Amino acid sequence: MIAKSHDTTLTIVSDREIEITRTFDAPRHLVFEVLTQPEHVRQWWGLRDHEMIVCEIDLRVGGKWRYVLRAPDGSEHGFSGEYREIVPPERLVATEGYEALPPGHDYLATLTLTEQDGRTLLVNRITYRSVEDRDGHLNSGMEAGMRETYDRLAELLASKQADSRAEITLVREFDAPVEAVWRAWTEPEQVMRWWGPVGFTSPTAEIDLRVGGKYLFCMRSPEGQDFYSTGTFLKIEPLKELVYTDSFADAEGNVVDPAVYDMEGFPQPSQVTVRLEDLGGRTRMTLTHSGLPAGEHGEMTAAGWQTSLDKMAASLR
Repeated sequence: MIAKSHDTTLTIVSDREIEITRTFDAPRHLVFEVLTQPEHVRQWWGLRDHEMIVCEIDLRVGGKWRYVLRAPDGSEHGFSGEYREIVPPERLVATEGYEALPPGHDYLATLTLTEQDGRTLLVNRITYRSVEDRDGHLNSGMEAGMRETYDRLAELLASKQADSRAEITLVREFDAPVEAVWRAWTEPEQVMRWWGPVGFTSPTAEIDLRVGGKYLFCMRSPEGQDFYSTGTFLKIEPLKELVYTDSFADAEGNVVDPAVYDMEGFPQPSQVTVRLEDLGGRTRMTLTHSGLPAGEHGEMTAAGWQTSLDKMAASLR
């Protein structure tokens, strides 16, 4: 049996197992953090009209956790368990039990997180001691509670994403016609002349210039390390506007975890918008890069764009 609501799916896998899945618009490291830190768990675990009055987490193998919710009628409901396996930020295994039940009715929850294109698939496989325990849990209203709880988690993640992301806007005027600036963005041999910060070279560039088409750019550091990026073109208005997504990639164009390039926590995909204005032989360009991380990584990206655009200006002379 499969039950779906919004983006949450519950599947009965066997007599003693169910599987719950949900995809969140947030990177895996952030989802793991919000799942395991008390200050975050207090904001999403349980029904909206229940108050969490106890949230204790000892995040280590063999460590205990305990949550207590207070219902609108004043009754209190405790849940607790023990961590069996912890692999940040991809896997969390723990027992869970409802404290009002007699001993021997807890279950094992195995939670895995998989990130792709900046989104995270959460899979929670629950293994019960018996089919009776499974059915009792399902008949308790857990599906509706689970759905509301994961909705609250999604809302918190969205809020944190908004708080942690930044946008930069750069305006440049080039002593070149708009046609030349457009080619600098859309023709591989032209991109390779300027792509990457000062000191970097660009040994390869691939462009499928159509809405839905992809690109793959490479920039090579002075030490010889290659950094690949890829994305999808969202809007193309020749000589006027170019909009595309941007993510870290491997040499084959597959999106990879930013940690591959020591950029752990960098949200992706981000989005780049390039607008061109014809000034009669000169060109004003406005570049907006949104969805960037606030802080050091965002500042590094802005600095990289500045020196890259210096190289573009030189290539247009």
